[in-house]
Amino acid sequence: MNQRRNVTLVGAAATILATAPMSTIFQSWTWLIDCILAVVAVCGSALLSRSLRAPVWAQALSMVAALTVLITLLFGQHAFAGVIPTSGTIRHYGDLLSQATSDIRNLGVPVPDRDGLLFLITLGVGGVAILVDLFAVGLRQPALAGMPMLPLYSIPVIVHEDSISFVPFVIGAVGFLWLLASDNVDRVRRFGRRFTGDGRDVDLWEPSPLAAAGRRLAVLGVVLAVVLPLGVPGMTGGLLDRFGSGGDGTGAGTGNGRGSAQVSLFVTLSGLLSQTRSIDMIKVTTTDPEPYYLRFGVADQLTATGFVARPATGGQPLNGIKDPTAAQPGISQARYQARVQIVNFDMPLLPIYTQLRSTANLDAKWVYDSLGQVVYSTRTRSSKIKPYTFDYVRTEYTPDELRSAPNPRTGEMEQYTRVPQVEYVQALVSRLTAGKNSEYDAVRSLYEYFSAKNNFTYALSTKSGTSGSEIVDFLKNKAGYCEQYAAALAWLVREAGYPARVAFGFTRGQGRNGNTYTLTNQDLHAWTEVYFSGYGWIPFDATPSANLSGPVSTPWAPDVDKGGTANQQGLGSPLPNTASSAGPNGSSSAHNTSDPTADAGTAAKAPTPTWPLWALGGLLVLLILLAQPALRRAVLRRR
Repeated sequence: MNQRRNVTLVGAAATILATAPMSTIFQSWTWLIDCILAVVAVCGSALLSRSLRAPVWAQALSMVAALTVLITLLFGQHAFAGVIPTSGTIRHYGDLLSQATSDIRNLGVPVPDRDGLLFLITLGVGGVAILVDLFAVGLRQPALAGMPMLPLYSIPVIVHEDSISFVPFVIGAVGFLWLLASDNVDRVRRFGRRFTGDGRDVDLWEPSPLAAAGRRLAVLGVVLAVVLPLGVPGMTGGLLDRFGSGGDGTGAGTGNGRGSAQVSLFVTLSGLLSQTRSIDMIKVTTTDPEPYYLRFGVADQLTATGFVARPATGGQPLNGIKDPTAAQPGISQARYQARVQIVNFDMPLLPIYTQLRSTANLDAKWVYDSLGQVVYSTRTRSSKIKPYTFDYVRTEYTPDELRSAPNPRTGEMEQYTRVPQVEYVQALVSRLTAGKNSEYDAVRSLYEYFSAKNNFTYALSTKSGTSGSEIVDFLKNKAGYCEQYAAALAWLVREAGYPARVAFGFTRGQGRNGNTYTLTNQDLHAWTEVYFSGYGWIPFDATPSANLSGPVSTPWAPDVDKGGTANQQGLGSPLPNTASSAGPNGSSSAHNTSDPTADAGTAAKAPTPTWPLWALGGLLVLLILLAQPALRRAVLRRR
């Protein structure tokens, strides 16, 4: 019987334990069942090949073959005899990988059971099981088996925007230590009988002084690897962030946007919208009989891959908010009050109606960004606060008033007009805005382009393209959800030379009881905001209203799929604007304080994080500590 059978079984078990951190990514446990089947197939083929005394290369081939058969059984199509992949099967695998890539870009955690993601995780864990077996058994270097396990620990940390529990990582570390201990016991069994310093025999599992020292070092290494990231600034939320130095919340803090205010709005929105069950998130009561969308975030920086939100670098105290007034004579404004109760909205952002006048029941940890028009914090989250109230102003417009707005002056709101040079987008905008002399007419033409008569449809799953830009792919495929409609319209408006950005919030929803609205994850929404000189930021919602819960149509942006009717479903309330919040007199340095929601998901790549270097350093320290007993024995034997 092969003496390494025990190590083979322990290696398989350690691989399964190493997948524990992945439980924070998926909604259900289907992925774990598939991964266990993959590890069992790899382990079984390894045991069989070793019982036949096959060489290491043959063992590796047998494990790859077993994994291939299992993957084909679980996910394959057009396979010969159901287990042997064909060219059609390979093409199907490519489609699954493309679907997984799209889901990774578009879905937020926890993700549902999507075939592409399940295929990717099962294939990946099966590959890790093969490498762990080869290192631990074939090459007899179990310490190196931790390297293929490392991606299973790293992926959840990369995907999650916030800190996650260390418990799953401890489970994985226990499996790795189990593998090292089993290999050591196997080596001692093949070497001969063990003795203590006084000449007494030692049973198989009785600790010897050297083994006990090794275990103490291993435990110390695991403790350091778990505790060190919690205490070092910049790695996860950090104990230093949780039990920090206090303050009034208006200082520097983690004002670089890399603290608790870091939220991936695009990923969060798409992930919550894709969930099949409805989750109550917000309850808002307002004196406004016909309120517009409740707003909490904005993405205003455009790159070749899409819109991103700027990092938070400051903000003004809530008691210093200026009372918004109409910038143009004749504009109708009304003042209202709202009360918001957080139910299940765990972000460093607060939902508000624009234009904000004042707030109550909020401490100094919360500040107001007048350019992005968001209330945010770098020290706490909305889920940790009690109900709060605020006063706001709603402003009414007419198409003729907006049509009379002067075109933006050269350099006005320049950071909101920057756009990548894409020939397809340039040609489309040039065709749609030909002959439009005013900003409103040009924006209205672009807005009406996203209609059913132009074959645009609503879909939560989108087709991938070859342009290298999701927005361009959406413009060509003409199927997507609110994020893509909002981002695409904002891009087109910028290409036409006018300031635009993407806003995030809630529609009115369907859960209305008097003046109280219960808003769920199904009511999350994104729309476009366009800046008009003298009027401020005006919302345009290009998403088909038939697919929205509680949509609102306005006189200046009516439902184009209903013949331009201004009052769809009896919800014809004009929208609030932001005339005094972000006027043309803002300095360029002030614009850097825009949005606290850094790193907006599927858009541009974020700055390189520093945590991988710390994690790699901790791993190296752990490996050195684990290797000390072996190094000591080697030195003694050489002497």
